[in-house]
Amino acid sequence: MTEKPRILFMGTPDFACATLRALVESGADLVGVVTKPDTPKGRGYTMTPPPVKVYALEQGLAVYQPTTLKPGTEEGDAFAALLRELDPALIVVVAYGKILPRAVLDYPALGCVNVHGSLLPAYRGAAPMQRAIIDGCAETGITTMLMADGIDTGDMLLKRVVPIGENDNFEDIHDRMAEVGAALLLETVEGLVAGTITPEPQDDALATHAAKIEREDCVLDFAQTAQALHNQIRGLSPIPLAVTTLPDGKRVKVIASTVADADTPHAQPGEILAASTEGEGWLEIACGQGSLRIHRLLPEGKSRMTAADFLRGRRAAVGDIWGK
Repeated sequence: MTEKPRILFMGTPDFACATLRALVESGADLVGVVTKPDTPKGRGYTMTPPPVKVYALEQGLAVYQPTTLKPGTEEGDAFAALLRELDPALIVVVAYGKILPRAVLDYPALGCVNVHGSLLPAYRGAAPMQRAIIDGCAETGITTMLMADGIDTGDMLLKRVVPIGENDNFEDIHDRMAEVGAALLLETVEGLVAGTITPEPQDDALATHAAKIEREDCVLDFAQTAQALHNQIRGLSPIPLAVTTLPDGKRVKVIASTVADADTPHAQPGEILAASTEGEGWLEIACGQGSLRIHRLLPEGKSRMTAADFLRGRRAAVGDIWGK
């Protein structure tokens, strides 16, 4: 960067770490990192810091964890005072998870820049990467934008396309997008400092919404096409995972699949057509159109396993019907 504006970083999950790392490695003038408070996790409810906090502290950066930014509250007013003290020229926001009040949005001279995981105005909202995979998109991308009052409605700055392979899952795309987003953010900061980027308003008529993944989004309906089910499975893997029900009523989550496209005119949706324990193994299941091969699973009360191990445990047989 030719100039080094004072930057305040705001983010929480692993996805944000790549961008923060890129800023650190670029020599950016980081005045602090804002992230969510530690949360209890695991069986012992151990207080666990967000990934961004862990990395920031390793780099010797000041970390702030307000529970609210809302003006008029004690913490919100304290954050406003902190903002004046840190005096950033730019605020970078990556998956922070809280709405920024107008006083924060208006403070930095260069604005608040968000790194969003879609090619806006498509897939505004909480789960853009997952929804793009579930919808069977062949590509997605990263957009940097100036933040506004609405959810992902601000003026766009720069974009980069990221292809989605036919068997890419959420983890694959998440990791690829994190690296692309980090590089694009550095380019965006340089452009803002140099004055070479012209913000582009979004066309609201082209907007689509990427709603948060809910429990019902995870349930497999084998009456759908094999391709639709494969897209659903990979869009939800490795977390929270697609789920179905075995004949004994127990649930099993599906980690990985491929489309077999077998002709199944006489089979019921959800019926196991064939199975193999060769290699990692597979179970082939009839769908509303075509068939699906399941390769890795997470049975209820068990660890993640291959289809071969699942079959060796005699948890499935040809003719069983799943998802009833």
